[in-house]
Amino acid sequence: MNNRGKAIAYMILSSLCFAIMAALVKMSGDIPTVEKTFFRNFVSLIVSVSIIFRKKQKPWGKRENRKHLILRGVLGTIGMITYFYCIDNMLLADSSMLNKVHPFFTIIFAVWFLKEKLPKIQIPALILAFIGILFVMKPKFDMTIIPAIIGISSAAFAGGAYTVVRYLGDKENSEIIVFYFSFISTLTAIMIIPFNYLPLTLSQFTMLIGAGVFAAIAQFSLTISYKYAPASEVSIYNYTNIIFAQIIAFFLWAEVPDIYSIIGYFLIIGSSLMVFLYKGKG
Repeated sequence: MNNRGKAIAYMILSSLCFAIMAALVKMSGDIPTVEKTFFRNFVSLIVSVSIIFRKKQKPWGKRENRKHLILRGVLGTIGMITYFYCIDNMLLADSSMLNKVHPFFTIIFAVWFLKEKLPKIQIPALILAFIGILFVMKPKFDMTIIPAIIGISSAAFAGGAYTVVRYLGDKENSEIIVFYFSFISTLTAIMIIPFNYLPLTLSQFTMLIGAGVFAAIAQFSLTISYKYAPASEVSIYNYTNIIFAQIIAFFLWAEVPDIYSIIGYFLIIGSSLMVFLYKGKG
């Protein structure tokens, strides 16, 4: 298998593991979101710390990068909490799709804050993706729209977090970036949990630990994928997460998206495919 094939394989593995993580979070039931956030990131924290100590690195990174590392951690933590709320209150495939529009927010923030140029193809792609979002959200302008709005906000915060990651680029090692995100999200959860704690059953504890394990595998698989090939060549395969999520949701909860959600899926994935094919010709 060549490097591009390996990159695609790792990206698909990452998507599968993220889908399983989301399913386990949903299966864990009516537990406060911060408790779910704690277990999701605590495993990644242990893994990142292990790698840092094995490489004999300083966990706090370079002094000049710390404010951006903290910002990445804060944005990622808010994005994670809002995404988990969305998972608990929407169809699994719908919540996954809304979260997957974060690359478009990354593009917007990169143009705004990093002064990157916006390729012409991105403008119709962004419009198409926005229309797709409306189909998935199905806005009724009443209380039922709140989970969808929170789902979009999770994508916006994730896009902001990845914009900071893009800024850090080769300025900091990937395990340091993962450490900051895991540490800040875990610490935040620990501070909030006492105010809204619910004891876990053994099955819930097992599911959340499993969610943390699959999240860690997914995160590092994603990192490895981007080492084998540029993001422009493999990022489109990240949308296989929606397929995996839908299959899992169908068998576990008999969830079937309506025609409006399906149209939205095609529009959002189509907009990404349009950019992907355009870059392939460039």
